[in-house]
Amino acid sequence: MMEINGGSSKMGGFQRLACSVKNYDWGKVGSDSVVAGLCSANSGLEVDPYKAYAEFWMGTHESGPSFVVKSDGNLMNGENGQPQGVTLKSWIQKNPNVLGSEVLKKWGCDLPFLFKVLSVAKALSIQAHPDKGLASRLHESQPDVYKDDNHKPEMALAITEFEALCGFISVKELKDVLQSVPEIRELVGDAYVSQILDFNSEDQEENHVKAQVKSLFTQLMSARKDMISDALSKLKSRLKLKDEITVKERLVLRLERQYPDDVGVIAAFFMNYVKLKPGQALCLGANELHAYVSGDCIECMATSDNVVRAGLTPKKRDVQTLCSMLTYKLDFPDILEGYCVNKYIHKYRPPFEEFEVDRCVLPLGASTSFPAISGPSIFLVANGEGRARTSSSNEETICAGDVLFVPANSEISVNAETQLELYRAGVNSEFLALMANND
Repeated sequence: MMEINGGSSKMGGFQRLACSVKNYDWGKVGSDSVVAGLCSANSGLEVDPYKAYAEFWMGTHESGPSFVVKSDGNLMNGENGQPQGVTLKSWIQKNPNVLGSEVLKKWGCDLPFLFKVLSVAKALSIQAHPDKGLASRLHESQPDVYKDDNHKPEMALAITEFEALCGFISVKELKDVLQSVPEIRELVGDAYVSQILDFNSEDQEENHVKAQVKSLFTQLMSARKDMISDALSKLKSRLKLKDEITVKERLVLRLERQYPDDVGVIAAFFMNYVKLKPGQALCLGANELHAYVSGDCIECMATSDNVVRAGLTPKKRDVQTLCSMLTYKLDFPDILEGYCVNKYIHKYRPPFEEFEVDRCVLPLGASTSFPAISGPSIFLVANGEGRARTSSSNEETICAGDVLFVPANSEISVNAETQLELYRAGVNSEFLALMANND
C-alpha cells in the first residue's frame, strides 16, 4: 500500500492522483532525477539509486494512466511499483460533468491534454509528431507502433537549464555547415550539396528551398550504416586535430559518445541548438523535427503518444515517414517567456487548443488564486508545502509530489507554508472563451 502525502483524496473540487513513471534508459538516474523525487513523493516508494527515472505522466493516456486515490488516502501498488486501481479516465467517464460543457462538446469524455515531467540525461531520439491526418493513417496501418490516432503538438517548459535540438537552421547557416563539414558531402554526394550552395535566397521561392533541403536531409538519413560509421570516424579524427571546436561540434561529439555510429549525430548539424533557462518554454507543432538533449522540464501536449523516429535511438525507425512529413521550416524557434497573470503566476499559452501551462512560485507566507475556467486542470506540486482550497471545500495540505485533478469552473486558492512551486496544466483558456462566446 502507499499513502499519498496525508490528507483526504477528495477535497471538494480536488481529486488526488497517483501517477505513472517511465524508466527509459535516457532518463537521469536515482536522486539526480527530478522525476525520481516526484515519483517517490507521489507514490511513497523509495528511489532506486541505480534506476533511470525519465518521465512522470499525469493524465488519461493508456500508455501511462493516472489513478484516482481512494478516500482513505491509500492505493495499491502494482507491477514495478506502478499504481493500479480506478483510472482517471474511467473516473471521468463516470463523472463527465467535471470536464465542462465546452470540452465535452469538442473532445468528448476525455482530457484533451497530457501533462508530464521529463528528466533527460542522454539525448532523446531525433523525431517528430504527426498531424491528425497522418496519425490516423499510421495508427490504422501500424497500431502496435502508433498507439492512437491523435496529433501531438507539445510545449517544454524548463525547470533546470534545458538543451534541445529543434527545427532546421537557416539557409545561410546550412551553407556554412556544408562547407565546413566535409563528411556530409561524402555521405550525400556533390549534387545534393551543390543544390544548397547555389541557392540565391532572393531568387528562390520558399517552397523550392524547402524541397531542396528535404532532398538533402532524406539522402543523409537514408545513408548506409557502413558509410555513416566511416564518416563519423573521420569526423572525430578531424575534430581532435582542431585547436578549438565550436559549440555545435562539441555537442556532436557528445552525441556520438551516447549513440556511436548513428546518423542522428550528423543530422544534429542541420538543427537549431536551443538552450532554455528555467522558466523559458519551447513550442513544437506537428511535423516539426526535434530532439531533447539534457535537463529537466515540464511538458504538456495533446493526448497522444505518437512518435516518428529516425536517429539517436535503439527503437524502431521510420526514416521515410519522418523525412516526408516534416515542415522544413528554416528558422530559429520562438522562445516563450510566459506572461504575468499576477506577481506569482506566469502563464504559457501556445497556439494550440488543447492546453496551456501556469507556473506559480509562492514565497513563504504568500497566497494566490487560480481563477475558475470552464475546463479541467491538473496541478502538480513540484516543491514545498502549503494549503489549498476551493470555494466549496476546507483547506487541505498540499506537498511536493501531490498531483490534483481539478474540475471545470473551480477557483483554487493556495497559501504557502514554505516556498511553494507548482504547475497547472489546463485547456487553452482563450480557446474555451471563444467556444463559450460562440454558443
